[in-house]
Amino acid sequence: MENEKSLVCAWIEAARPKTLPASVSPVLLGSALAFYDGVFMLLPALLCGLVALFAQIASNFANDYFDFKKGADKEDRLGPERAVAQGWISPKAMLVGTFIALGLACVCGIFLLFFSVWQLLFVGIAIAVCVLAYSAGPFPLAYNGLGDMCVLLFYGIIPVCFTYYIQTLTFSLLSFLLSVALGLLSVNILVVNNYRDYAQDKAARKRTTIVLFGRSFGRAFYIVNNLLAFIIVFPLLVDAPWWIQFWFAALFALSFFTCKELFTRDGKELNQTLAHTARNVFLFALGLSLLFIYAGGGL
Repeated sequence: MENEKSLVCAWIEAARPKTLPASVSPVLLGSALAFYDGVFMLLPALLCGLVALFAQIASNFANDYFDFKKGADKEDRLGPERAVAQGWISPKAMLVGTFIALGLACVCGIFLLFFSVWQLLFVGIAIAVCVLAYSAGPFPLAYNGLGDMCVLLFYGIIPVCFTYYIQTLTFSLLSFLLSVALGLLSVNILVVNNYRDYAQDKAARKRTTIVLFGRSFGRAFYIVNNLLAFIIVFPLLVDAPWWIQFWFAALFALSFFTCKELFTRDGKELNQTLAHTARNVFLFALGLSLLFIYAGGGL
């Protein structure tokens, strides 16, 4: 029973639960926008959430497997321990787990076709390809400075806009702007990860933006992403209820202290900053979602 429990815990840790709010947040926001427009549908929203969740888990499993194969995960790793590198899960089992999680995302995506247009299939294909291409193939995106763009697209623009589209069958400028704001905050999760692993990534020839431009750039990049996200949503907050204004004022202060951690922490201490950044992403999406649900008459 102890071995079985350890194996279950290993799979849970490999899924990186502290970062999973990044996949749920954009679906929550896109659904709240649909509710505001009076066209919210529960089942498509849940399916979008499952697609996003399983796709992120598949991506995390793939990173665990391919980073091990490429030699990026070594004994001096500063981030959370990787299941394959630690010997908790065999490389073969992790690869199988990757395709199972990706398959579940694809099945949920196929059901979404019943609520939308068949062309949505191409979005699903793009998500599946990116899950694998992020750390695998002849030109792994994460190893060639394109990880940040992938996060902006697949944890911001695509999930927010298409969660909204599936329920409304239309796009809107507002959904796009909010998707960019949320995507920028999600990029910061990757920034902290790469900032922490700068030395190890450089040694493994993993050309992240932090390796390419330096740790000072990483700190500035993180701060700019935070500021841009709040600037984008500021016009919505001017006439918002007082409790929403208080929510975002408190969140801005919380984000400031999280930014400060990049200047005062190093090494394994930054794992807590990673968790704080993921928390801020979720609170940002939740605050906006509550605003739109309230404006739509739901609160």
